[in-house]
Amino acid sequence: MRKWLLLAVAIASEVSASLSLKAALDDSRFYVVVAIGYVTSFSLLAVVLRLGMPLGVAYGIWSALGVAFTAVLSSAIFGEPFTGLMGVGVAVIIAGVLLVELGSHRAQHAPPSQHAADAA
Repeated sequence: MRKWLLLAVAIASEVSASLSLKAALDDSRFYVVVAIGYVTSFSLLAVVLRLGMPLGVAYGIWSALGVAFTAVLSSAIFGEPFTGLMGVGVAVIIAGVLLVELGSHRAQHAPPSQHAADAA
């Protein structure tokens, strides 16, 4: 449970940093938020990996949800366009994240002989 909470904070930090990067174009004080957000995000991602979450799962969820949340929030905050096609893309990203997570659980619970068969 702790891994997931830390990953959620890492995602929120990354999204905050990305949104602040856009805001910093008009107000350079936001660069402080950008730096803190990215350092926090990568540091927490490293902690999550150290706690045992597989890299493919952690990075996949971190990056995919970061993209999805940034797209939605940049539309709400900055008035950037968010089309139906973009919405489909966000849905596909979320579906992909779920598939990676489900695949990870399946691989962890498969007998050792199954891992060799999956690799072939």
